[in-house]
Amino acid sequence: MAVTPSTMIPLGTSCPSFALKDALSGKTFRNTDFTGKPILVMFICNHCPYVVHMQSELARLGCEYPLRGIEVIGICSNDEVAYPSDSPKNMAEMAKKQGWTFPYLHDPTQEVARAFDAACTPDFFLFDAGHQLVYRGQLDDSRPKSDTPVTGADLRAALDAILDGRAPSAFQRPSIGCNIKWRV
Repeated sequence: MAVTPSTMIPLGTSCPSFALKDALSGKTFRNTDFTGKPILVMFICNHCPYVVHMQSELARLGCEYPLRGIEVIGICSNDEVAYPSDSPKNMAEMAKKQGWTFPYLHDPTQEVARAFDAACTPDFFLFDAGHQLVYRGQLDDSRPKSDTPVTGADLRAALDAILDGRAPSAFQRPSIGCNIKWRV
């Protein structure tokens, strides 16, 4: 399993535009649908062991934070031809199986991943209500095959800071995962 860190783009970067279909509902979601609300954008996929390791925590985040005022979306940008487990059909099945209540969007051209400068799965980007980047980094210190429990501590601290009207800590550690499966 190749380990790829997130690129850690500058804080304050504006949320890139997107218009992508949800694999489960078929509804198109746009960044403008979330105007005036903080938004957590997670680049995830079905087969990456790092994402599989944290699936239950992603479900908890997706249930808890929208109720508290932060929108949550997942985006899969992997090449579905080379990685059929990341096709929209399989994405919908994964979302149902894991109880993901957040939109799980398909990025068939990979243009959205490039606009975000996403590098790995998982890759987390938290934008404030003005859609300025306030957090990019890891979920927590847990990794596949480690004894460290999945808690979401790092990301939850950033989410809670936004809800409390504070800026998240500037000390942010890169996410680590599988590289996004780019088309050749």
